[in-house]
Amino acid sequence: MTTRIEIADLSKHFGSGAGAARAVDGITCDIEPGELFFLLGPSGCGKTTLLRMIAGFIDPTGGHIRFNGRDVTHLPPNKRNTGMVFQSYALWPHMTVEANVAFGLGVRKVPKSEQKSRALEALAAVRMEPYAARKPNQLSGGQQQRVALARALVIRPDVLLLDEPLSNLDAKLRIDLRSEIRRVCKQAGITTVYVTHDQKEALSMADRVAILDAGKVVQVGTPRACYRRPVNRFVAEFLGETNFVPGKVLTEPDSRGLVELETPAGPLRAAAPEGVRLRTGSAVTCSVRPEAFRLSDADDADTNALPAVHRETTYLGEIAQHLVELKPRPGQPAQHELIKLAELNPSGANVGHGQLRPGAEVRISADPGDVVILPPEDGPAPTRRGSTTAAEEPPVGVGAEESRPVVRTASSVEEAIRGSHPPSAS
Repeated sequence: MTTRIEIADLSKHFGSGAGAARAVDGITCDIEPGELFFLLGPSGCGKTTLLRMIAGFIDPTGGHIRFNGRDVTHLPPNKRNTGMVFQSYALWPHMTVEANVAFGLGVRKVPKSEQKSRALEALAAVRMEPYAARKPNQLSGGQQQRVALARALVIRPDVLLLDEPLSNLDAKLRIDLRSEIRRVCKQAGITTVYVTHDQKEALSMADRVAILDAGKVVQVGTPRACYRRPVNRFVAEFLGETNFVPGKVLTEPDSRGLVELETPAGPLRAAAPEGVRLRTGSAVTCSVRPEAFRLSDADDADTNALPAVHRETTYLGEIAQHLVELKPRPGQPAQHELIKLAELNPSGANVGHGQLRPGAEVRISADPGDVVILPPEDGPAPTRRGSTTAAEEPPVGVGAEESRPVVRTASSVEEAIRGSHPPSAS
């Protein structure tokens, strides 16, 4: 049976009194059985502290953690049946690959014959069985990462925890191993919690993502939902690149749910956000991704377009990044609003790289559904499916659409497995 994780009002404070640091501040979130769930956020947001509390390495200040309804909040790591993959992999250098993988089984008193078969089975799952007799220093970084994953899987954990497992690898290898880790986790059917600061990792691998800021979860949803419908400015800015366009609401939502906005460069239509009432005349900020804008000639009659002046183009191979400045409406002072656009597969035809010159007048347009109206910074986040708790939007693969201060340090991998001491080198 796969494991459902319930996190209820979980907090962790370091220090005491008014000067206490709230590393995790009242997080409530459910992680569904078999889900590949990502904790994503900038450095210091609390994602690693949250993962370590799930593992049992850090005792929470308040709140509860439950595995399938069983309260594990204050259980030590070796009583939770979790597998952990550390950022440094933490492989024993004097032991073979097979012995590293089988170590946790030995601590659990599994018969030696079964230890061997299960270790080889786990290595086969990560395509490392041919390397069973090698030592870690005879492996590449990517191969060591696979061995660490096999060691975590071999104990058949209820929950698999990964702490930035790809951060020590080069960029190309990280891309290659994304699909490999997802394949292994899904094949095993294990509930997996994965910490990363790499947005592309989260977007390409996760069933759902929790985005953290200052110890709080600000949005939970599928990668698509979080990227296309950020609930606030922080999420829009942190998750990829975006443009912020100020505006004022001119109309109530029409029959298609579209509202018209007044911007420094002219009218722009946008999709009204769910669960938020927009008042005519209220000031808003819109988020539009660079790839959502289209660049066209100055006489283009697109009805959802703004006039602009081209400033520069940066050619990046598969895309060209254009920087344009919005033109103010007649009689209005220049606002110097700069907008970034991404042109896919720039070939030189139309307005591709090599033809557009600085100073050229153009128009930029976007579909109304790609113009996201953000709530005020001091107002409540919109009530949107996939924006608060895990229960609001089921994960991909399970019926979703494509949205007391005690510290136990994990100083060595054997603590994560059982709390034993490693065998001495012979």
